[in-house]
Amino acid sequence: MSLVFPHTFVPWFRAVAPYIHAYRGETFVVGMAGELIAAGKLSVFAQDLALMHAMGIRIVLVHGFRPQVDEQLRLKNHPARHHRGQRITDAVALDCAQEAAGQLRFEIEAAFSQGLPNTPMANATLRVVSGNFLTAKPIGIIDGIDHEHSGYVRRADGVAIQRALDSGAIVLLSPFGFSPTGEAFNLTMEDVATATAIALQADKLIFMTETPGVHEVPDDPSSAIDTELAVAEAERLLARWPEPEQPTDPGFYLRHCVKACRAGVDRSHILPFAVDGALLQEVYTHDGIGTMVVDEKLESLREASSDDVSSIIALIEPFEREGVLVKRDRTEIERDVELYTVIEHDGVIFGCAALYPYVEAGTAEMAALTVSPQSQSQGDGERLLKRIEQRAKAQGLKSIFVLTTRTMHWFIKRGFVQVDPDWLPEERKRKYNWDRRSQVLVKQLG
Repeated sequence: MSLVFPHTFVPWFRAVAPYIHAYRGETFVVGMAGELIAAGKLSVFAQDLALMHAMGIRIVLVHGFRPQVDEQLRLKNHPARHHRGQRITDAVALDCAQEAAGQLRFEIEAAFSQGLPNTPMANATLRVVSGNFLTAKPIGIIDGIDHEHSGYVRRADGVAIQRALDSGAIVLLSPFGFSPTGEAFNLTMEDVATATAIALQADKLIFMTETPGVHEVPDDPSSAIDTELAVAEAERLLARWPEPEQPTDPGFYLRHCVKACRAGVDRSHILPFAVDGALLQEVYTHDGIGTMVVDEKLESLREASSDDVSSIIALIEPFEREGVLVKRDRTEIERDVELYTVIEHDGVIFGCAALYPYVEAGTAEMAALTVSPQSQSQGDGERLLKRIEQRAKAQGLKSIFVLTTRTMHWFIKRGFVQVDPDWLPEERKRKYNWDRRSQVLVKQLG
């Protein structure tokens, strides 16, 4: 029996709670490379998807089957043929693809049906729905080569898929589609997942792949993974690389991420299936583990509104209990919420600060500067400080000041100077708590 340690479990559970709230009811399309199944990782991956489903995420799962089709072709001593990264699907290859798809759907449905005690699937009741949700069209002849039964997605039936999701089921799609005349076409997982995400206007498109993501130094595989790419930046990278043909080519999945985001999908992700729990880490932690593509940078610095009151309170309460911040009641925060600036990442508020002006004295107090422990040391505090300075300057103020008992050196490094409490504006001096002995630091605004 495993032990649960409250000192680690409780803070962790509280840290993921904002994501659980944020993603409840959202739609994720997950593209799973056939290599994940070949590597024996299906059972654990299904458990992770089941956990996400239990927390209210609507899931469409699209499976790939490249290695499985290749294995079927080997068993039949039939060559696997490709052109520009696309499989040429002759009659034998089409039979192999149908056999592989049928076997994989059976394995996937079985994985979602497991309910062994003492596993994440215990007490889970999941229904998996499949159907003819895809209409396809032939690739045709390229460079004089007929791709025969290989095709592209003509249309994903978003309305029918939504209806299945509304019933509480996980929707499973195979990379097969049919023409209006009933002809079958072999598709790619990437094309199906992208087209489906666009049709649903999904909140996320996630590829579980053989690659770890996009490297910060694109041509250096030893460099760190770039955890966030703006679409424009991703397009610049794609322009540098030759047309990707293999799944391990740098731009293979990235081009589909860009296409989805340009067509209205909020975020697209490239994750390594080799890392245990990569999907959970990407969805429920601040920095994630793979590469995320978005239309613009996710971190948003903005002025707070009344909708942010609860998030601000949840953010500052732990610091109030520790005595780092002076306690403020909810009424005060609701009254002064327009004085707050917040920093938001992926819909979750991770930092805040308030600016209380003393116009007659030409100064203002910066109060409640807070950054969540999960995202500290990433520059969010400095970004909040700069925005507070900008707000103060816009009001014609000459300086800002802070009262602190524990973070004096952080402010001194950023241009603040310690002064005597008598420096404070008269109105603020009357509220100064001499027992707390807060240090007063001032920064002149240029």
